[in-house]
Amino acid sequence: MSNSFGSSLWMMPFSKYCRADGMYLKHFSGGIRKRHHTYQCEQEEFQSNYSGWPTNIINIEIPSIRGFDSYPLVSDCAQTNLSGMECGLPTQLSFSAREISDGTFFKAIEDYDSDSKRILHQLKKSYHDDPVLNPLTPWDRPPIKNVFCIYGIDSRTEVGYYFAPSGKPYPDNWIITDVIYEIEGSLILRSGNQIEGNPGAASGDETVSSVPYHSLSWCKNWLGPRVNITRAPQSEHDGSDVQVELNVEHHYEEDIVPNMTRSPRVKYITYYEDSESIPGKRTAVWELDKGT
Repeated sequence: MSNSFGSSLWMMPFSKYCRADGMYLKHFSGGIRKRHHTYQCEQEEFQSNYSGWPTNIINIEIPSIRGFDSYPLVSDCAQTNLSGMECGLPTQLSFSAREISDGTFFKAIEDYDSDSKRILHQLKKSYHDDPVLNPLTPWDRPPIKNVFCIYGIDSRTEVGYYFAPSGKPYPDNWIITDVIYEIEGSLILRSGNQIEGNPGAASGDETVSSVPYHSLSWCKNWLGPRVNITRAPQSEHDGSDVQVELNVEHHYEEDIVPNMTRSPRVKYITYYEDSESIPGKRTAVWELDKGT
């Protein structure tokens, strides 16, 4: 199961209400390295839904009894009604981005998954104890002069999964029963049914792997207090369809959404560039429409 979202910790800056020590800044500045990240969340984190993500990332059916072999196949249950085998209904649990990043999810399924202890060890060694990477806090702007973020948007992007026990031994002990996609400001299942959540203003890019807009657009949080926004067609044009907003107010560590129009037949590129920069630093973000 970890293979389906094994890289997701790299692209999960989650709630702005959770902060950890500034580990990577200390690393770059030659400060003393600690061996473990510490973090804490404000009360707003526990009052909000999905930990800043569009939806809960993991929704999983937990067997009614504990143990690695505690979830028999449905066919086994039908054939052994009188054998005393327990075939109770499972419980569905949901886990946010924070609960995956800090290990809460893997601890919750320890009694049902023999691989959880290995994953927890890998999570601690490769992420929590890393002197640079910090998955337990939204990333701050890198301490360099210029930052340019360029990425595609508006492809159908995976943002959540439903898992259930398969009744088979590891590594096939879990199956994906459904996928939550983010597309055009909505969250939909494989069936096409729409579900509730907090979809972003756009969806992400699935050119190489499915990267949600919430992660791709995180560098927009680093833009300065005033931003110039330009939207232009990607193809050759005469300039009549270029839209410009100058000196748009931007609150640090928040997204910024332009008040601009779109033609459904045109793919655009939208430029967000500092009008008023943070002293000594300049940030620019380019979003390219990808489509499906």
